[in-house]
Amino acid sequence: MLGEYRIEGRGAAEIAADVERAVGTGELRPGQPLPPMRELAVRLGVNPNTVAAAYRTLRERGVIETAGRRGSRVRPKPVTTGRDQLRVEVPPGARDLSTGNPDPALLPPLAPALAAAAEAGDRRPVLYGDDPVDPELLRVARAELDADGVPQGSLTVTSGSLDAVERVLAAHLRPGDAVAVEDPGWGSALDLMPALGLRAVPVSVDDDGPSAEDLARALAAGARALLVTARAQNPTGAAVTASRADALRTVLRGHPNTLLIEDDHGHGMVDLPPHPLAGVTRYWAFVRSAAKTYGPDLRLAVLAGDPVTVDRVRGRQRLGPGWVSLLLQRTVARLWAAGAVDRTAVAESYRSRRGPLLDALAARGIEAHGRSGMNIWVPVPDETTTVARLLQSGWGVAPGARFRLTSSPAIRITVSPLTPRDIEPLADAVQAAVRPSPPRVYG
Repeated sequence: MLGEYRIEGRGAAEIAADVERAVGTGELRPGQPLPPMRELAVRLGVNPNTVAAAYRTLRERGVIETAGRRGSRVRPKPVTTGRDQLRVEVPPGARDLSTGNPDPALLPPLAPALAAAAEAGDRRPVLYGDDPVDPELLRVARAELDADGVPQGSLTVTSGSLDAVERVLAAHLRPGDAVAVEDPGWGSALDLMPALGLRAVPVSVDDDGPSAEDLARALAAGARALLVTARAQNPTGAAVTASRADALRTVLRGHPNTLLIEDDHGHGMVDLPPHPLAGVTRYWAFVRSAAKTYGPDLRLAVLAGDPVTVDRVRGRQRLGPGWVSLLLQRTVARLWAAGAVDRTAVAESYRSRRGPLLDALAARGIEAHGRSGMNIWVPVPDETTTVARLLQSGWGVAPGARFRLTSSPAIRITVSPLTPRDIEPLADAVQAAVRPSPPRVYG
């Protein structure tokens, strides 16, 4: 059944570690079935309960899945391999539009703010037991959260958006719980679900945000949490509109115990206002990241939420990293308060690349989406063929499989590296990759 690979181990931890290692090295492939528990127990000379415990550990880690009488098999996209392995190797000379990175030219210089924060740290070094959150960062963050309609609540700081999402989910959910997620959606968040032992329930997305009808079905089917992107959704560029927010709130009011997590990583780079859903449910978190506006290496996000959620996040944080560096917090606070980024200009810069590309594709009859942010999403008949043809034309794009659960094939194009001269050649290349000319017949 497993070809050349033989699972080894005597204890549950050893068996689980052996399978996880084999999946990571490729000796066990995605979708490959595992032996029935009793059969493997006999071969290894252990109690069937030992194998059952090993399989349970592997399920909770997101390595395998169980489908009733069909048995257990390696997940199609196991956590051990991760969606990042679906990335494209862009050859020298080709333009890399696959990364999802911001344009470095639009990021502010960090040296002055870092130097000022370090000088303050020299005057009064941060020690164990100090307040783990910079009060100036909370002040500027709270003022903007108020202006955007995010409810009053507790605030804390995490090491970026994904760290915040993971901590909030872990604070409320247990392995086996279901989470409604955007499909297509952020690949790292989709990987996080099985890593925590959670089940991802897909909710379709259009330009205006998640489908209220799909969300209603997901919650009725038992989903205990919802993860939604406020704007600049990765990968589609969707932004939740006021009318869609009203529809989503109506659904959530019927499920008041749903854990709601909103990701606003587009803050500072998108000129569309957010329409927060927070406050409708008992437990909620609104995450505002500094990565896309001030720099990915700052690894910092402000988390607003209900008191119970934020208190649980802080408590678990104390037992791990302790706190996010006050040096980085003070740096971001200075950048934020000083208006180091011209947000209108940044939003216009991304729109000036995104909009013309969407128009050029539309003129060629190619459907594409990108209402906000730095990415556009192009549905295609076949991802592998389209990506390969674009690479041959000198353009590297991301395959949609990195961002999909059950939604249709597509590619993601990051517009950050584009110049005005790139638009028409890129649109021509996409058209040729999606709709190649039929071969000429001679004779």
